[in-house]
Amino acid sequence: MATGALKLRAFIYGYICIFLLKSDTFSCEQFSVSFTQPSDCGVENYFDISSLSCVKCGPNQMSSKSGIANCECQTGFKVLASTGASITCQKCSDSAPGVTQDGYGCVRCPGSPAEDGKCQCPTGSILVERNLNGTLLTVAACEACSGTEPAFSVPDPKGNRCVRCQDSFINTSQSCTCGSSNTLVRRIRSLAHTNVLCSNIWTTGLAVPSAWLSSFLYSSAAACLLFSNRTACQALGNMCVLNMHSLSTLSNDACGLYSTIYRTTAAQGNNQGIPYWRVSLPWLYYGEQAGLASRVLQTDPLPVGFSFKGVDRNTNVELLAAVYSVRGEFMRWENVSRGTLQLCPDTTTRLQAAFMFGTAYKQKCVLSVSDLLASQSEPLFYDVFLVQQKAPGDRRLIAVPTLNLNLQFNGQSVNQASNMNGWYLTRRLVLVDTLSGREKSLSSTPRAIRVASDLKIRFQLVPSTQKGEVYPPLTTVSYSDILISDPVKQTVTVSFSVEYEMDQNEARVKTDIALGVLGGVAVVYSLLKTASWKRRIASPLIDLQTILKFLLFYAGDLANVFFVVTVGTGLYWLIFYKAQQFVSVFLPLPAQEERFVIYVGCAFALKMVQFLHKLLVQLSVDIFFIDWERPRGKASKPVNGPGEVKTPASPVSIWRTYFVANEWNEIQTIRKISPTFQVVSVLFFLEVAGFSSLALRDPSSELQRSAEAYTPAYSRVLRYGVATAIWLCLGFIQMTFFSVVYERFVEDKIRQFVDLCSLSNISVLLLSQRCFGYYIHGRSVHGHADTNMEEMNSNMKREMENLCGQRGLLPNSDVQTFQVSVTSRLRAQYDRILEPLSRRNGPSRLVDASANPYEQSTKAYHTMNRFLGSIIDHAHREMDYIVKDKLLFERIIGMEFIEPLEKSIFYNDDSYSFVDVLYYGNEATLLIFDMLFFCVVDLGSQNFVLASVLTYLQQLIFRLVRNGLGRRNLATKTLVDKRFLI
Repeated sequence: MATGALKLRAFIYGYICIFLLKSDTFSCEQFSVSFTQPSDCGVENYFDISSLSCVKCGPNQMSSKSGIANCECQTGFKVLASTGASITCQKCSDSAPGVTQDGYGCVRCPGSPAEDGKCQCPTGSILVERNLNGTLLTVAACEACSGTEPAFSVPDPKGNRCVRCQDSFINTSQSCTCGSSNTLVRRIRSLAHTNVLCSNIWTTGLAVPSAWLSSFLYSSAAACLLFSNRTACQALGNMCVLNMHSLSTLSNDACGLYSTIYRTTAAQGNNQGIPYWRVSLPWLYYGEQAGLASRVLQTDPLPVGFSFKGVDRNTNVELLAAVYSVRGEFMRWENVSRGTLQLCPDTTTRLQAAFMFGTAYKQKCVLSVSDLLASQSEPLFYDVFLVQQKAPGDRRLIAVPTLNLNLQFNGQSVNQASNMNGWYLTRRLVLVDTLSGREKSLSSTPRAIRVASDLKIRFQLVPSTQKGEVYPPLTTVSYSDILISDPVKQTVTVSFSVEYEMDQNEARVKTDIALGVLGGVAVVYSLLKTASWKRRIASPLIDLQTILKFLLFYAGDLANVFFVVTVGTGLYWLIFYKAQQFVSVFLPLPAQEERFVIYVGCAFALKMVQFLHKLLVQLSVDIFFIDWERPRGKASKPVNGPGEVKTPASPVSIWRTYFVANEWNEIQTIRKISPTFQVVSVLFFLEVAGFSSLALRDPSSELQRSAEAYTPAYSRVLRYGVATAIWLCLGFIQMTFFSVVYERFVEDKIRQFVDLCSLSNISVLLLSQRCFGYYIHGRSVHGHADTNMEEMNSNMKREMENLCGQRGLLPNSDVQTFQVSVTSRLRAQYDRILEPLSRRNGPSRLVDASANPYEQSTKAYHTMNRFLGSIIDHAHREMDYIVKDKLLFERIIGMEFIEPLEKSIFYNDDSYSFVDVLYYGNEATLLIFDMLFFCVVDLGSQNFVLASVLTYLQQLIFRLVRNGLGRRNLATKTLVDKRFLI
C-alpha cells in the first residue's frame, strides 16, 4: 500500500511538472530566487533571513535598526499582540506618550521621551517602570544607584536594577568610578548555559558532549516551533549542519528536531514557492526521501549558456553565499570568488581562477590545527547560489545543491554510493567546526574539530548541447575529524577543486567501434602478410611457426590501429575543446582518461613487439656480394708444374668487396630524419615555445602564461595530443626536406650505394626470407673496375656521353634493383655451399678438425661467387629466372601472385625496396615507436624533459645494438672478415 501510494504521488508530481514546463511558467527541480540585499528593503520592509527576501511590515510598523529578521512598532506605538512571527501595534495616548523598555506598555516619562519614544534616565540611574508585582506605574521614575560605601552599586548593562560594581573599582578608588590614573576595561557578558548535555557523534566513533548543543539546542527548537523565531530556526538548522545533516529514527537530536518542525509547519507554506523551503525555517534538504538527486541535477539545464570566445564570451561563474553566524544571525551576502570556500591561502588572482568557466581548478594545502583554532573560533554557515544576470539590475539566484559525503541515514553513508538514486542532497554547509567539540564550556579547548577537507564543485554538460548549457552545479564536501592532542604539531590536509564533466559514453562507444572495425581490417591485413610470408619461404604447411608469425604481424598492425585511434582521440579533444566558441565538449576527467592511457600503453607495447620483430629480421638477413671482376693478365712469377711451366692468372683485388661491405655497414642505421634533431626540436616547441600550455585543463589557447596566474593541471589526453601533433609534424617536415631537398641536392646515400656497386663491379644479393629478397645489379658496363685513375675517369666520361651500354640487368635498361622470388632448388644449392661453414658452428662431433676455417671460408666465397654469377648469366637452365614488372595490386598488398616453381622471378624495382632490410626503409615504424616511447614516459612522469632524455638514450642504445649485431651478421653471411669492417 505504501509503495503504491508513493508511486501514485510520484506520477501525479511528474505529470504536474510536465504540464507546467510546457506552459513555461515553472521549473520543477531548478529553484531560483531574486537577489535582495537587506539595504534594498527600505523602512517599510524587513529582510527575512529565512526566505532571503524583503517582507512588508504591518500597519504602524517599521523595520528594526538592523533591517533584518523582523519589524518593530513605530515611535510612540506599543505592541498590542505578538505571535512570535508577527506583531500588532497600538498608539500610546497623549497622557502616557512613552513606550516601556519591553515595548508592551505606555507610561509617562519623568522627562521628555527619547528619539525612539522610550523613557531615559541620566547616567548612574535606573529606570523604574513597574511595581514589584509587575503592574505598570502611571509615571516612570529614575532612581540613582549609590556608588559609595556601603552600597557600591551601579546600573546593570540593561539599566533595570542596581548591582554591586567590580571589586577592582572598590579597591582602587573606594567607589564605582575608575580613578584618574586607571583605565576602564569593559567586560563581555558570557552566554548562560544549562546543565543539559547533548552529544555530537564524530566520524571516529567518539561521542563528545557538546556544551553548545546542550545550551541552545532545545531552546532554539522551542523558540522556532512555538514562536516561529527566525533566528532560532536558523540556529537550529546550523546545529543540524554541525551534525552533518544526519538523519535517524531519533527525533531529539538537531536534525530530528528540525525534521519534526518541518513536518509540523507544513500548513504555514513555503518560501519563494520552493516546496523544500518552509516559512521561517532554513532550507536544508531536497525532500525527505531518496531518489530526487537525478531530478535536481539532470532534469533542467541552467537558463544561461557559456562560451569561450567571440562577442558572446561568457566564462564567469558568479557564486554568492548567504552567510549566517552559528547563532542564526544573517551576516551578509558574500561573493564566493573572493576565497569564501577556499581555506588555503593564495593570491586573489589565483583564487578567482577557480570560477573561470572551463578551468579545472584544484587547490591543496596543509593547515595547522592551532591556526584553525585561532582563526575559526566560531563556525560560519553558507547557503550557496549561482547568479543569473537576466538584465541590468535583475539578478536571479539559483540554488546550488550539496552532497555531504559524511551524511548518515539510519547509520549508513548513503551519499558515498555511486548511484545517485540513493543520495540525499542538502543545502547549507560549514567549513570549520571548532565549536561543537567543546565539552565543558564554550571557552574551553575543543576535544575534536571538524574540517571540510575536500570540497568540490562539479559542472555537468548537457548532452548534445551546442549552446554551452550545463546542469546545476553540485557541491560535494567531505569532512575530516581531528581529535585534539597537540594543536601546535597537528595538521590537516584540505583541498578545493572545480571540475567540469560530460557524458563520455558516446565517445567511448565510438572509440570501441573504431577499434573493432580497424582491428578487423588489421586481422585481414595480417593474414595477407602471413600468406605472403608463407609463399616467400616456400612452406605450404600451417604450423606453430606460422601462428607465431601471424601474431607478430598482427601485433604490428594492431599497434597501428591503437596509434591511429589514440592520435585521433588526442587531436579531437585538442581541437574541439580549445577551439570551440560555444561550449559543446568538456575534457575527460583524470579517472576517465585511464582507458585512453591503457590504449596508449597497448599501442606502445605492440609497437615494441613489431620493432623487435623487424630488428630480428634485419639482423638475420642473408647477404652476398657478387664480384664480377675477372683477371686481366698473367702473373709475373711462373709456377712450375709436372710436365710444363704454367703462368697463373693475375689475382683479383678483394678491396673493392671490402669497400662495398663497409659502405653497406654504414648505411644500416641511416634514417630519413635526424633522430637527435627530432627530439631536441620537439622539446623546444613544447617547453621553450610554450606549446605545452595547450595541454592545460582550461579553455585558453595562449602559449605563454603569467607567473602570477593560476596554472591548472595537465590533461593527459591533451599532452598526448600536443606531443603527437608536434612530433608527427616535425617528422613529416624532416622527411619532406630530406626527400625533396637534401637527398636531391646534397647527398643520397642509398643511390650512392647503388652507384658504388656499379663502379666497383659488384652486385648484392639480399635474402630477407628463405625464397625472397632483393638484388642490386652492380655489374660494370666497362667490364673492369680494378683499374687505375686514368682509365676510371675515361670510363666515367664514356658513360656520361652514352658511349657505352646501360647499367641495367637487361639490355637497354637502366633498372639495377629488383625484388627476387627464387626457387627452392636455387635456395637449396645456396644453403649447400654454405653448409660447411654452418656446420662449423654446430656440435663438435660434426666439425672436421683437420679443416682450416680460413680455407673453408675462402673456398665457400669463391664457390658462391661463381654460382651466383652463373645464375645471373643464365648458365643454369634448371635454375634460370625471368624479369618482369609487378602488378599494381601485388605492390599494394605486398604479395606475389605467381609462385616461382620452375624459374626464379626478378621483379623490376625502381623504388629501391631493398631498404626494407635497413632502418631507412622502416622510418614510419621507427618514428611511431620513438613517439610512443616519448609519450609513454611523459604520461607516466608528466615531464617532457625526462621523456626527451630517455627517448634519446633509447635511440642511441638500439642504434648501437643494430650496428653491432648487423656488423656481425654481415661478416658471417658475406664471408668478409669482420676485422675489415670499420
